[in-house]
Amino acid sequence: MSTDAALPWPSRERLSPAGEGLSPFERIRAARQILRDEADAIHKLAETLDGEFSRAVELLADCAGMTVVTGMGKAGNIGRKISATLRSLGLRSAFLHPAEAIHGDLGLLGDDDVLLALSQSGETEEITRLIACASAKDLPIIAITARGDSSLGRAAEVVLELGRLREAGPLGLAPSTSTTAMLALGDALAIVASQMRGFRREDFARLHPGGSLGRMLSDVDRHMRRFEDCRVAHEALTAREVFVEVSRPGRRSGAIMLVDDAGHLAGIFTDSDLARLFETKREGELDRPIRELMTARPQTVASGSPMHSAVALMAERKISELPVLDQQGRPIGLLDITDIMGLFPEAAGKE
Repeated sequence: MSTDAALPWPSRERLSPAGEGLSPFERIRAARQILRDEADAIHKLAETLDGEFSRAVELLADCAGMTVVTGMGKAGNIGRKISATLRSLGLRSAFLHPAEAIHGDLGLLGDDDVLLALSQSGETEEITRLIACASAKDLPIIAITARGDSSLGRAAEVVLELGRLREAGPLGLAPSTSTTAMLALGDALAIVASQMRGFRREDFARLHPGGSLGRMLSDVDRHMRRFEDCRVAHEALTAREVFVEVSRPGRRSGAIMLVDDAGHLAGIFTDSDLARLFETKREGELDRPIRELMTARPQTVASGSPMHSAVALMAERKISELPVLDQQGRPIGLLDITDIMGLFPEAAGKE
């Protein structure tokens, strides 16, 4: 027997040769219809939300333990993503495979947990066996299923009904519309529950320290050049004295921060300012006090400000250097565009 004959799906030889199946136009039209069908399912689901959704959110927000998410097959894949979203938004959660649960993993369920169970039919054997165990522990169960009168629906404290959904595509068989609806509903549960808990942008940053998203949500102090690595001089010095005095090892910044007697930021002088002196044949002014040449009251950002607001300010004002000040108005560091381009290439590309 050939390998292909043993497979439960068509071999490549049995598929229509290129050009005899769907035309490029028909492929795009079919894909658009699938997307429309799934979007329509979400729109209809949004219109059916009622007090049951509110009760489900309360259970998640008030949960003293974990939200344990479960589902079999494709619903299980969706459940894993919902659990990850809950964790991402500060709600403790774990995924429990229903088949593994009845073979020893039931120990994951704690007395203060909530069980969120996903099943389109509500009759999946592994799910019904698991909810029986959860009911024995008197755990609240939230069901996402097509019918409230299913085995899962009857056992649940809260039922979020998906309703009758036809799967996308001409065969209407592969989980698609149903899993899309489950995923969207899970996102709604997680986001609203996190809002009820007062979850903030700062909390999100603490949970996402890695990657560009974490960097954008972190504060400027983490990414600025420290004061000791910056070029800083007194405003009373001449420009020539400043350039001799403030040299620093390593890659230099394109700006010099000027301070007054109290150490407060008085202004900033950039390489572009220096270039303009030479371009306009004003080299003689290098021996004048730099406060007469600097940009007074430049754009600044406060210590502890989020990076995303600093990056937005630099893009809006089209500036390459941004001093970071403490509460007394003293410079403690500097954001330099060359550093930002390395850390946030996607942000630099938007300018």
